[in-house]
Amino acid sequence: MMDEPFRSFAKAYIRYQHGMRPTISLTNRMTALRALEAALLETGPADVVRTNAHVLNRAAQLLAERLASSSAYVAANQLEMVAEFLCDNRLVAVPTKWVNPLQTPYDHRTRIGKSADERRAAKMPSRAALDALPKVFLMATDPIDVMVSSITAILCAAPDRISEILCLPGDCEIRQKSDRSDEDVYGLRWWPVKGAAPMVKWIIPSMASVVKAAVGKVRGLTDEAREIARWYEQNPTRLYLAPEMEYFRAKEWLSLEEMAAIVFAESVSPELPVRWCSKNGVLRERRGRRAYLRFADVEAAVLRQLPPGFPIADRTTGLTYGDALFVTQRNALHSSKPRFRCVIEPVRYNQIRHRLGAPSESGRYSIFERCGFYEPDGEPIRTNTHQFRHYLNTLAQAGGLSQLDIAKWSGRKDVRQNRYYDHETPDAVVARIRTAVGDDTRFFGPLATGQQATLITRDEFAQLKVPTAHSTDFGYCIHDYVMSPCEMHRDCLNCGEQVCVKGEAEKETRLRQAHAEASRLLTMAEQAEAEGEFGAREWANDHRAYHARITALLEVLDDPAVPHGAVIQLDIAEIPSRLENAKQARALLRSPTADGASLRPGKAT
Repeated sequence: MMDEPFRSFAKAYIRYQHGMRPTISLTNRMTALRALEAALLETGPADVVRTNAHVLNRAAQLLAERLASSSAYVAANQLEMVAEFLCDNRLVAVPTKWVNPLQTPYDHRTRIGKSADERRAAKMPSRAALDALPKVFLMATDPIDVMVSSITAILCAAPDRISEILCLPGDCEIRQKSDRSDEDVYGLRWWPVKGAAPMVKWIIPSMASVVKAAVGKVRGLTDEAREIARWYEQNPTRLYLAPEMEYFRAKEWLSLEEMAAIVFAESVSPELPVRWCSKNGVLRERRGRRAYLRFADVEAAVLRQLPPGFPIADRTTGLTYGDALFVTQRNALHSSKPRFRCVIEPVRYNQIRHRLGAPSESGRYSIFERCGFYEPDGEPIRTNTHQFRHYLNTLAQAGGLSQLDIAKWSGRKDVRQNRYYDHETPDAVVARIRTAVGDDTRFFGPLATGQQATLITRDEFAQLKVPTAHSTDFGYCIHDYVMSPCEMHRDCLNCGEQVCVKGEAEKETRLRQAHAEASRLLTMAEQAEAEGEFGAREWANDHRAYHARITALLEVLDDPAVPHGAVIQLDIAEIPSRLENAKQARALLRSPTADGASLRPGKAT
């Protein structure tokens, strides 16, 4: 609990910000407020009016000490928003313009080396996991193994979040006639959890049969639970009884054996009904050697065990348990506990997580261990549901899928989020550029139009011409720094070793920003030239050449005939050397000026 009066401020701030800038998760905002309160308490009461630069710096220091670098940085950004809010609304004694002092966390996406490769690999499922999953899908027989392997099959077909899969409706499958062929196209109804509009996720043909089989296996495990859920939705105050047990409803007293037949779907030991009654507060009455209990007490105890919020399974979409795909009878996925006949529960993430190799207190085996699959070094295979989303996004990036299509396929509102799921290695980028060398449908520039008659293979030629590549603001640089340093001093858009890949939205945005800046500077230079300002003509000519170069590049990027993923290289700009510059300057000394006079060598600048 926060101390007053800071607690009242925190409540008002959270409510205000949720109205002005709503967010799904309040964690970062709450973390920033807790750090600010802790910093205030170190020097006095938790009064927000006392906030100053010293308090804010201390709060940022606390965040850095207690959180990981990436989490601390994000929380400190929220702290900066709090400081700005206090200053703008005059809620502090001393107005302070404070900025986040924490450094931007390490970004493995733009780094190379062993550690960066290891971070990228940790975001993706291992090769052993990808090889084992299809075999596990075919081998699984236990309900929990069938459920987990079916979910992973869906995750391998489309970049999904596990929470989205667990909220699928029972009628999620869509089949339509294809416009291009006589075959049906197959997809799933989808509700993205992070703000994107409801959609149909179409499954690629090579995975359609797998997803159909996976959904069919899940239905086989959950059909009975859905029927029970629908019955409770229509009879919310009555106990569900199997059709052959409806006669129990007319009885006031039940024996323990009769109660066990109603509650459990399997035969159980005599001790279990006794423990169930004790745990759920069902009173027993002894009659000789046998115990009896009221039907009404059993009914009330069972109704209390229905999931919280029943019949609504997902408040965001309004999905009910009767329509949910992932709903089971209690303990139906448990290997050692008896299955309940009349109690249902949703399939939970932890049930999936532990079976994919996450450590658990119970020490249960993963689906890989149960089927005899391990890493090449003998270690257990461990993966998680989100790794498949990273994996499919990286495959899409490497395959040249447009950023807009990747965002739609992944259920994102913001295309910029794609970059956090792109783990393509520098070697893969080099290989992609090398593959495009010499192919005039995929490469545009000198390497595509140059002579192709050679005594070596295309692969060998590509390796000679593209020895390496690294990311730049506008594309990729293929300069070999082993041979020489950068001779263009990072003037990438005038360099012939700069290549751009169509479809990379972030880099294209920077190109358009550079074009807008070049247009503005050209307009200023031409105005100065028109006004006769000394030296303006040379600047205008330079800006015209630079502006024309970016315009030509954007025309290629905007050309619909150029496919996504195409590699584009500009011609080398005609930039004179120092010797050429000296020669031109010498010629200017001997040429007459505009007023007919000549410049003396001593006046040259």
